[in-house]
Amino acid sequence: MPNNASRAFRVLGEEGPGALAARVLRLIRNRTRGSRGGRLVSRGLRGSRRAVGIARTEGTRSLVLKALDRTRGQLVAAEPSLAPRQEIRMLVRYEDALEVDWTEPARWANAQMTVVDRPIHTAWFLHPPGESSGGAQTIFRFVRYLEQAGHKATIYLYHSNPWPIDAPYLRELIAANPSYSDVKAQFVAYSHEQGVADDVDAIFATGWETAYPVYRDRSRAKRFYFVQDFEPAFYPVGTENVLAENTYRFGFHGVTAGRWLADKLADEYGMVTSHFDFGVDLANYRFTPNAQRGDLFFYARPVTTRRGFELGVMALEHVARAMPDRTIHLAGWDTSAYQLPFPHEHHGILSTKGLADVYDSCSAALVLSLTNMSLLPLELLASGVIPVVNRGPNNDKVVQNPYIRYADPSPHALAAALVEEMQRPDALDRAAQAAASVADVSWDRSGKAFVETVVEAVRG
Repeated sequence: MPNNASRAFRVLGEEGPGALAARVLRLIRNRTRGSRGGRLVSRGLRGSRRAVGIARTEGTRSLVLKALDRTRGQLVAAEPSLAPRQEIRMLVRYEDALEVDWTEPARWANAQMTVVDRPIHTAWFLHPPGESSGGAQTIFRFVRYLEQAGHKATIYLYHSNPWPIDAPYLRELIAANPSYSDVKAQFVAYSHEQGVADDVDAIFATGWETAYPVYRDRSRAKRFYFVQDFEPAFYPVGTENVLAENTYRFGFHGVTAGRWLADKLADEYGMVTSHFDFGVDLANYRFTPNAQRGDLFFYARPVTTRRGFELGVMALEHVARAMPDRTIHLAGWDTSAYQLPFPHEHHGILSTKGLADVYDSCSAALVLSLTNMSLLPLELLASGVIPVVNRGPNNDKVVQNPYIRYADPSPHALAAALVEEMQRPDALDRAAQAAASVADVSWDRSGKAFVETVVEAVRG
């Protein structure tokens, strides 16, 4: 199994996700050659374009699981001998969720170490990151700030998959990706039996599933929780919703993206919290005066329900009726298979440069976030684009800027705000003013505050 996993990672890196998907197809075909089940697998896994998109954005695990889920019923009917026993499958390892008892004081709670006169060694628990994971990119940005301040970091990779993690190869993959910050941190596949290194002073949980191994680890290190969104809202009412919510009761020091999360976790769960303000990458997003600006951008992610894709489509249909001569740009996901009720240009998942190029043609944008605020509004402002965002404390409590148009989450209200912005006679001047309003909003200030928070908490 380790050799097979390593080979899969190398195929992904050297030949791309399409090649890996094709090899998975061939492997399954060969193992069921000549059987009706084999023909069903081959037919069920067609659609290489979609497979490439899943592998690139969600990872090969997601690709394989989705393909197998799609054909499992037909396979079992055709080849009963292939029927697997149904396993309980969650984002967190079953045994980790089983063993955590947050209703009793944790072993490490009253025995945490204090560091006085040396650099701090931090351990970061992450789900193996994907090529376009915005949350992981933010984590690496803050790891870099710790390293720049003279501290040390180690990345511990954790998932619930039955196959091993190729940590060295993942490190190479991240290092080669310009969307990620350069870090010195070593990558390690986490093992509960081995635990974190003995000299680790602080452990960071990131996604909710990583809070469980962080809780269980035997280290006396200070526990932190790097919270970028309210993750229980990612699930319908059920086990994973409850398990995600329970992590806010683990006794970790929460460091949150924005004030809304910090206040929510402190008020509703009694967490000790600090927060960092959102920043913007001013090196990549900047205002370019362009008299041709006038298009509309929509951050379209139908697979991420908290981004309100359907609500956005309804709002844009109203805009298209009112302003049929304006071009609507969609980016954030492959939406080419969707039948949308207005003409548009589909861009799929774009690089930072690709996004910046699209922004340069736009005067307004629709960015919906039904949980914590997105990073996009500040990037849009820096590019001279006026973002229209759904009104709510999860958004307007995080970023207060006079050039962000907050509107009620109604198709009509959102559309009215967009049309008003796109019809302004002073749109170019307003674009320049919007960009100037975030000229000093950099990540560096947030990074400095973050490092100070961690050092103060660890050194007592």
